[in-house]
Amino acid sequence: MEVKNCKGCGRLYNYIGGAYRLCPECMKKLEDQFQYVKEYIEDNPRASMRQVTEDCGVSAKQIERWIREERLTFSDESPIGIACEVCGKSIKSGRFCDRCKQSMATRLEGMYGTSITIPDEEREKRAKARMRYLDM
Repeated sequence: MEVKNCKGCGRLYNYIGGAYRLCPECMKKLEDQFQYVKEYIEDNPRASMRQVTEDCGVSAKQIERWIREERLTFSDESPIGIACEVCGKSIKSGRFCDRCKQSMATRLEGMYGTSITIPDEEREKRAKARMRYLDM
């Protein structure tokens, strides 16, 4: 464990890991804010980002972070949306739109689908270099 300063209050704390570099007290406050925003959005599904930030006292940047982490999801009728990180299309949760997710998955499958051929000389060289055990 390492000791770090909390980004929220500045106090020293034992940093265990994670995306947020906050002490346990500030993490508790942030989680309480998240629950409040989540309940507010459930009660007011058509609220704009401005309304949510003003009524809940949470920054738009923090709300966007929760959306990107897929902790907050909005209904289709909600005016709140963020841009896909690849194409810029408006999405309601996550980092990428469905089309970009599918495109990335296809490209990854293509990368792993190709086989690498090892020349015969290299294959023989590797076979000779194996570790051998003696039976006693």
